[in-house]
Amino acid sequence: MGIYKAEIANMRKSLEENEGQKIMIKEVVGRKNVEAERSATIQKTYNSYFIIKYDSNERLGTFNYTDLFMKSVEVKMFDGTGYVPLDIPDVSDRKNKLHKLTPAEIKAEITSNPSEMDMPFEIA
Repeated sequence: MGIYKAEIANMRKSLEENEGQKIMIKEVVGRKNVEAERSATIQKTYNSYFIIKYDSNERLGTFNYTDLFMKSVEVKMFDGTGYVPLDIPDVSDRKNKLHKLTPAEIKAEITSNPSEMDMPFEIA
């Protein structure tokens, strides 16, 4: 399972463009793993995390961008009329999708298009 740097950069840019924007954040709180949905405001974004300020108690919270990709935190942006879910690419099954080819299928793909690849090795 991998998250590409470009995806994190896009997510950061999206949140950075919306600094000061109201959001609804759903997260697990407490030792009993209870989900809570609270309103907050995006305060500041950094390279690997962002800071929010909760509306109810004026406290700050920090989250990694990977929290969004791994769905441990869900964010909905306020668009003026209601809250819209943040568009996040699904990465949960990416590793399985990339590694579904068998060695025979990989060999067939490489040998069917030999002009596209410079192969300094011999395919066994």
